[in-house]
Amino acid sequence: MKLVSKLFIALTVTALAFAFYEARYVAPTEQTMGDVQRIFYYHVPSAWTAFLLFFANFIASIVYLAKRNPGADAVAAATAEVGVVFCTVVLITGPIWARPVWGIWWTWDARLTTTLVLWLIYVSYLVLRRYSVGSQTSVLAAALAIFGFVDVPIVYMTIRWFRTQHPSPVIGGGQGSGLAPSMWPPLLWNWGAFSMLALILVIARYRLQMIEQDVEDRHAQVALQGGAR
Repeated sequence: MKLVSKLFIALTVTALAFAFYEARYVAPTEQTMGDVQRIFYYHVPSAWTAFLLFFANFIASIVYLAKRNPGADAVAAATAEVGVVFCTVVLITGPIWARPVWGIWWTWDARLTTTLVLWLIYVSYLVLRRYSVGSQTSVLAAALAIFGFVDVPIVYMTIRWFRTQHPSPVIGGGQGSGLAPSMWPPLLWNWGAFSMLALILVIARYRLQMIEQDVEDRHAQVALQGGAR
C-alpha cells in the first residue's frame, strides 16, 4: 500500500505540473481579458473540487445520522476540512481575477455573497467539531452539514437566477455559450489534478481523524473505569 500511495502522489505531482503547463502555455490567450483570464483554470476547478467535497460530506453526514458509523463521521470531517481549503482558493483567486477585469476586488453580488456564506457555513461546521464538548457533537455537526449543502446548488444557480457581476453561464448556458475547444483540455487537466490532490488530503485527514477518535474513545473508557472504582 505504501508503494501505491507513493506512486499516486508522484502521479498527482506530475498531473499538477502538466496542468500548470497546459494553463500557462498551451491554453489560448483570451482576446478581451488577456493573460489574467488564465486564473480561470484554477478558479473554476477549485470551485468544482470544493463542491464535490461538500457533496461527499453531505452523503457521509446522512450515513452517520442513519447508522452512527464512526468511519462516516471521519469522512465527513475530512471532506469538509479539505473542501474549505479549496473554497478558500476560490475566494482568493476570484478577487485577484476581478480587480483587473471589473476594476474592483469585491462586490456583494449573488454569487460572491452565496459563496462567502458557503465558506462560513463549513468553517462554522469545523469550529463546532473542534470546540463543542459533548456526546452529541458529531450529530449536531452532521445536521449542520446537511443544512449547509443546500447552499451549493444555490451558488451554482445564482448566475442563472439573478443578474450579477459575473457574466452569463459559459458552460451549460444555452445557445451561444460555451468554451473554445482549446480551453477544455487545460480546464479538465487542472480539475483532474486538483481532484487527485484533494483525494490525497482527504485520505490523510481521514486517517488522522480515525486516530483522534480512537484516542478519545480510550480516554473515555479510562475515565469510566476510574469513575467505577
